Amino acid sequence: MSAVLVSSAVVAALAAAVRSTWSPCGWSMLSTITPLTERGRGHRFGVTAAWFVTGATVGGAFLGAASAALAVGVRLLDLGVTTRVAAGALLALLAATWDAALLRPALPHHRRQVNEDWLDEFRPWVYAAGFGLQIGSGLATYIMSAGVYLVIVLGALTTQPTTAWVVGVSFGLLRGLAVLLGHRNVDPARLAAFHHRFATLEAPARRGVVAVLATVGVTLGLAAAGAPPSIGVTLPLVAAVLTAAWVASTQRRATEIPATASLTTPTSVDRRAAEPTTA
Repeated sequence: MSAVLVSSAVVAALAAAVRSTWSPCGWSMLSTITPLTERGRGHRFGVTAAWFVTGATVGGAFLGAASAALAVGVRLLDLGVTTRVAAGALLALLAATWDAALLRPALPHHRRQVNEDWLDEFRPWVYAAGFGLQIGSGLATYIMSAGVYLVIVLGALTTQPTTAWVVGVSFGLLRGLAVLLGHRNVDPARLAAFHHRFATLEAPARRGVVAVLATVGVTLGLAAAGAPPSIGVTLPLVAAVLTAAWVASTQRRATEIPATASLTTPTSVDRRAAEPTTA
């Protein structure tokens, strides 16, 4: 049954990291660390992105360290595995309910941006690693998903400090790798087109993450009720894969231009007035 907790923690970490990409800071990084912008500063995108990913991974290690410390405490409580799995189920369902905007205070939490002045004051390895560290830690900037909290808790419920730490690192690494989504944005037109496509994905991604977290909760509940371990391990992974496929399909339909569309008809691009797209 412990394997169910581990697989659920990993899936929750991946889901929370993906959802967090649509935070104001996530948008910022996809606007400020691109081949276009780094070339304008006289830097190489690949090097700057590598520092960002490194910083985000270190930030995830801090998140994992907090979870690992809690895992030691949970181990000392000597709770039975069924109790821990049942607690994880309730918390996962609570996280899904929060992400579905049914609880208060409404997400996002901790509405803090990274400092854009770093771009002009520091070398690329400093601002890239510094931004990555804050974003990868999950809690230092905008918290877009209650899944971030769930990652910490599920890692702790495994009672395995090393596992909890690795789950945190996985979260930070994926958050860092998101900057590579903009690796083809070498000119203003591609950058604008990318952000239009990216914007169309936010709503389906949010709904998809709610579905994944709910599936994690149901899976843990079934495991606590005595369902076979194989179901508990595979169900969250299957839900994550199906959700990713659905989001990709939604994005493709949303951005597809019909063959019959008039080339002279202007195209409207949605503007994000509430959330900045600069650091």
